[in-house]
Amino acid sequence: MPTMQLSESQVVDLVKQLTPKQQRGALLTLAEGASRRAAERSRVAEERLIRLAAARGRDWAAMTESEREDFVDDLVHEDRPCGT
Repeated sequence: MPTMQLSESQVVDLVKQLTPKQQRGALLTLAEGASRRAAERSRVAEERLIRLAAARGRDWAAMTESEREDFVDDLVHEDRPCGT
């Protein structure tokens, strides 16, 4: 199927030409796609965190939510060692 190069404003203008029911359908389709992509990003991020934790001698699955938050905070703030 050929594709067209449209600007964001052109897409919005086209969607505005749809009936309200069609607009809702288009928005729901876009939202579902965004939700799937967000879920995939979360899954990939957690896999990476599990590996990073293991590399530092930690078990991600055994960590509490608070311990996980501290671990991620330590990763983000590399100016101090993890686990302090």
